[in-house]
Amino acid sequence: MLNALIILIILAVIFSPQLWVKHVMKKYNQHVEDMPGNGGELARHLVEKFQLNDVQVESIEYESDHYDLNAKKIRLSEAHYQGKSLTAITIAAHEFGHAMQHAIQYKPLLMRNRLAKFSAIAEKYASFLLVSLPFIFLITKLPILNLVILLSGITLMLLPVLFHLVTLPVEFDASFNLALPILKEGGYLPDADIAIAKKILTAAALTYVAASLASLLNVYRWFAILRR
Repeated sequence: MLNALIILIILAVIFSPQLWVKHVMKKYNQHVEDMPGNGGELARHLVEKFQLNDVQVESIEYESDHYDLNAKKIRLSEAHYQGKSLTAITIAAHEFGHAMQHAIQYKPLLMRNRLAKFSAIAEKYASFLLVSLPFIFLITKLPILNLVILLSGITLMLLPVLFHLVTLPVEFDASFNLALPILKEGGYLPDADIAIAKKILTAAALTYVAASLASLLNVYRWFAILRR
């Protein structure tokens, strides 16, 4: 009973931010008639204003909003690229914030980019190692080898957690040190809407908090399986 309650609490902690994020994004994704431009236009305008001449802006259909360091492209979902909403404008400014970070060689962003290449692969290898652990023990009968494999699997499993933890300061910097001042000081949003922009940017950052917690839950799940 206690274990079930703990699991429910953990699931609530992980999925509640995701539900709140979806609620906030949807709530402020309504068309604003007097908005001077859409998300794509704002992103292109900021690229020109801050003279990031090698950065391009494009609309994507299936992926989520992101800045691609390798291609130097700000990619916005169709809804945010074409949209004249508070969500579209705020997200466009946020992704431009990542382009600014890249331009100034912001070290946490570069570290996140390197980690991203390894975290997904590491998780697959970790799963393979942990699944094969009982079979390796049956074949080799070597506890030390099993311990080495176990520690290697856990280390690899923790890489996605590290990736999400590194991502948090990157996201907060892009949001609150770059995007928000640009929106405020540039007059792209009226003062009355700045508080809403803060809420949207906070919601965007919480997606990575939830992802980090989900990665930790995955590590815990493997511990529970291996203890049986």
